[in-house]
Amino acid sequence: MKALAARRHHRFAPVVLMLLALLATGALYAVMTPTTATADTSASAEDIETGKQLFQANCATCHGVGAGGADEVPSLIGVGAASVNFQVSTGRMPMQASGPQAPVKPAQFTDKQVDQLAAYVASLGAGPSVPTAEMVDPALGSPSNGAALFRTNCAMCHNAVGAGGALSEGKWAPALWDTTPTNLYQAMLTGPQSMPVFNDANLTPEEKRDVISYLVEQREPSVGGLSLGSLGPVSEGLWVFVIGMGILIGFAVWIGAKSS
Repeated sequence: MKALAARRHHRFAPVVLMLLALLATGALYAVMTPTTATADTSASAEDIETGKQLFQANCATCHGVGAGGADEVPSLIGVGAASVNFQVSTGRMPMQASGPQAPVKPAQFTDKQVDQLAAYVASLGAGPSVPTAEMVDPALGSPSNGAALFRTNCAMCHNAVGAGGALSEGKWAPALWDTTPTNLYQAMLTGPQSMPVFNDANLTPEEKRDVISYLVEQREPSVGGLSLGSLGPVSEGLWVFVIGMGILIGFAVWIGAKSS
């Protein structure tokens, strides 16, 4: 008993206990934390090889032959297929010129080539996969819940109805009315440029679909009449003071001229 007590009170016992506690906490966190970082194994070896050739011909100049990045160019290892699909299908990549933000432009690759590029980058390391059609189907979402989620998490940059807005240092939050449901989901999943990442611990897949459902509803004609670009009190105030007050002043001048 004395020997057991001596071992239990050994000077290294607290260190051993701390290490065991950290290992147990890490294992529990890994098991219970939801994650979307899964390797995409659905692509064929031929698609991956073709994607590698496309990458070396069009992307390696900036991102490196092994996609490891450079001083001011991010590494693509571990970004997953969803990030590549979003950036390339919207024409943001390859960039035409350096700037504070990559603008949307016509895509330079076909859908098949985009898939091949995404398959190659996904083969370099586990990352978010391209969502399925069911995951982005707005008809399966709840627009009312999506409105609450969007206004809590996104409206401060993208405007309450997704009309977009200016950010700092020459950057901007783009309008979302023409963005496809797949790219809306991928943007939330990967956090392009100044946008934060909304993984499944922040917004569940169902909540992401609700946000998409809300944004798609904003593309319908306004039931309240002229929306004035849905830019809020700025455009409404300009209309009132410039157009509305101008008309009233014009009437006042006309009435004064008739009475004199």
